Amino acid sequence: MKHGETTMQSQNRFFDDLAKLMTNAAGAAQGAAQEIETLIQSRLERVVANMDLVTRDEFDAVKEMAANARAENEDLKAEIEALRRQLDKVGGD
Repeated sequence: MKHGETTMQSQNRFFDDLAKLMTNAAGAAQGAAQEIETLIQSRLERVVANMDLVTRDEFDAVKEMAANARAENEDLKAEIEALRRQLDKVGGD
């Protein structure tokens, strides 16, 4: 074996080791990224759970109740005005 071949083999082994190191580092970085993503997601879920938010169905139900109450209020208002007009007619006679 000549000196040039030994140097070449050493360089090849160096690059093989470097490639393995880079592959392992990339795998570790990907694993760390997934861990961080999972941690953030669980923290966000906990924050949202603690915010005591309502569901869309609950919101829509309350919105409908408010619309019905407004309509009923308008009906009662019209009825009161009609009764006032009748009282004015009776009191004015």
